[in-house]
Amino acid sequence: MKDELLSGPAASDRTATDTGPADRRTENTDAVSTDPATAKRQNAQKNAQKKKAQKKAGGTGRLTAVLLGFASAALGLLTWVVLANSGIDGFPGPVSVARRTGQLIADGTLFSDAGASLERVLIGYVLGVVLAIPVGFLMGWYPVVRRLIEPWLQFFRMVPPLAIIPLAIVLMGIDETPKIFVIFLASFLSSVVSTFQGVVAVDVTLVNAARVLGARDPQVFIGVVVPASTPFILVGMRIGLGASWATVVAAELIAAQDGLGHRMQQAQLYYDLPTIFVQVIAIGAIGLVMDRLLLLAERRLTHWQERR
Repeated sequence: MKDELLSGPAASDRTATDTGPADRRTENTDAVSTDPATAKRQNAQKNAQKKKAQKKAGGTGRLTAVLLGFASAALGLLTWVVLANSGIDGFPGPVSVARRTGQLIADGTLFSDAGASLERVLIGYVLGVVLAIPVGFLMGWYPVVRRLIEPWLQFFRMVPPLAIIPLAIVLMGIDETPKIFVIFLASFLSSVVSTFQGVVAVDVTLVNAARVLGARDPQVFIGVVVPASTPFILVGMRIGLGASWATVVAAELIAAQDGLGHRMQQAQLYYDLPTIFVQVIAIGAIGLVMDRLLLLAERRLTHWQERR
């Protein structure tokens, strides 16, 4: 008490505000210098610290994602083991499916069927996306085109591509053409809707700002509309990829001499459940890899977009 009285309010204030030489050095560092060279050096130091923090956060995020991926795989495998031992008649476990996978790989059947299905998907999917993107841009940019095409687009969207398969087989035969056509239709319908919705959703303020700065229609379209609608296009491509795989399996179940869907149909006749599981896993694995490639392309093409 005596010391406090002797030191008085002035000393007390100094204790509260003056936290020592170290803090004073920090304040001096954070302060922006009026000297251009010093200010430039301070900005460079701040940017370096910021990049270092972002890099550290990114590394931690990737490690977390990898650990969560392993945890998800372990959980799925555990669920499979529980189901296989739950008493369901004929439900194969991971060991029997792995053994069957080795047999199908050894005789080349699995790669042959996967190659046939992948070829059909790639041809139909690429054709559908290539046509969907310009059509979607025209529908989004020109309201007249949109009003002419959109009713038919929505009409065919309500008809599942699987329902088109019998008609396509009757009109086009049983060779590759009807299978690729239904895959093309599934991919086109998914991608075109996302593309024209992306064009319609472009912020009008950006378009008006470009016009005020003197940009003409081609410049506005290329410089504003295309970049702003790219995320929508890529999302539509991912949805179209899933629809393409679902359609090719259905088409191969009905009329095909090879492919993963054909092999599943043959295995069903002989109650060969491990073979069916192998085909299902192969379809999921190939589709997952293709989806991840599209996701990687999306991140590269839309790196300017904020993500969570």
